[in-house]
Amino acid sequence: MKSNASLLYSLILVVGDFLALVVAFATAYILRVSINITDQPISQTVYARDYLIIFLTLLPFWILIFALLGLYQNSIYEKRFNELGRLFVGSFIGMLFVIAWEYASSQAIFPGKLVPILGFSLAFLLLVIFRNLARATRSRLFKYDIGVTNLLIVGNTKIASELVESLADWHISGYRIIGLVGHAADTAKKFPNLSLFDSFEKAVKKLRTNDIHSIVQTELYSGNDRNNDILEFAQTHHIAYRFIPGNSELFVGNIDVELFRSSIPVIAVHQTALIGWGRIVKRLSDLILGSVALIIATPFMIIIAVAIKLTDFRGPIFYKDPRHSRFNTLVSIYKFRTLKQKYNGITAEEAFAKMGKPKLINEYRSGGDQLVNDPRVTSIGNFLRRTSLDELPQFINVVKGEISFVGPRALQSGEYEKYGYDKKDLILAVKSGLTGLAQISGRKDIGFDERRKLDLYYVQNWSFWLDLIILVKTVRVVFGRIGAK
Repeated sequence: MKSNASLLYSLILVVGDFLALVVAFATAYILRVSINITDQPISQTVYARDYLIIFLTLLPFWILIFALLGLYQNSIYEKRFNELGRLFVGSFIGMLFVIAWEYASSQAIFPGKLVPILGFSLAFLLLVIFRNLARATRSRLFKYDIGVTNLLIVGNTKIASELVESLADWHISGYRIIGLVGHAADTAKKFPNLSLFDSFEKAVKKLRTNDIHSIVQTELYSGNDRNNDILEFAQTHHIAYRFIPGNSELFVGNIDVELFRSSIPVIAVHQTALIGWGRIVKRLSDLILGSVALIIATPFMIIIAVAIKLTDFRGPIFYKDPRHSRFNTLVSIYKFRTLKQKYNGITAEEAFAKMGKPKLINEYRSGGDQLVNDPRVTSIGNFLRRTSLDELPQFINVVKGEISFVGPRALQSGEYEKYGYDKKDLILAVKSGLTGLAQISGRKDIGFDERRKLDLYYVQNWSFWLDLIILVKTVRVVFGRIGAK
């Protein structure tokens, strides 16, 4: 969403947890080996350098365990006892993981049995201290207007009034109420400086869209159009949305209900599961995998570049294709040029007219913007397209952070409008990807609407494991040339 305060806080927690674990196990080593608090000889020699390298290698997996336990999700920030329990469980599981690694490996990790006990105890203690300091610092920063979330409340209900009262002091709550739609007289009297609006339409006209970080709706209007307008506005402008049910007892069972400010039950509607720690993990994995892939691909890219120059010397090696990525940001996608230079940079209609074959445009468009033995494509270009090698330069886009390894297909301007697709903003809630569900499900063998349904499913159901599955299946699809034309 537009406010990155929670994302930054998650990142700080990841870094702080990592450092706390490093300090804990470094201290445990020093106490047992360097100081030798037991006055007993160590069981086996493990040099400090080797010990540190091993732990720095294993700690990212420990952090991943914390992430899987939800320790970097927004819903855990206000739940101190819940966080305390998860920290204990995460620390214990992480310790078991390290011990299991030592058992399976031929290389010793701990110089004595006391080290893992000390390490676990110190790790849990330091993690609790750090988390409480981080929470206190975050609350302190609210007083300086840092990390505050601008909130628009919609609804003329008792809960709306209670919410205004509980969040009145944004220096404490961290929520600044910038407007109330459908106000009651009592609320207006208690908070004379609060911006009040008769309708949601008037509120969004008066307030700047970029200043709205979150919308909380406290009642369902009788007309569904009014409710849909509020939700669609939030999704279109990438604004967090929450709905507070009037009767919380109706929302039980399989429906997951969060507690807003620790006391008010709400249903959170997110465009994507890719929020909080998920965005951090995804970016780190993109950076690591993208860098490795780029290093491996560089020799092949040099060979391809030479081949392109030999077959069509006048043209450039790369083709920059403007595409839409997250939040509708226009980025230049790098590809190897596969068209002959005289047809490069012009539309298909113009190219076929230029070669004196205007009738080919109907066959090209009816075939889903592809043509068997396309006369515009170079000989090396046909090979690059069939093998998907023309997309190797997109590793550069991944490393730069313009697109992700996995995500919805990056489309050109006008493609959504051309096919009359109205959920463009939902799909563009995440970065576009080098590969995705559509690519492993048939690529060009399935229609535009079906590919967009797969993109939307990915956006709304993202998980780290789904990314891994897509990457593995992409390798099979590319090498099997499935759907490549």
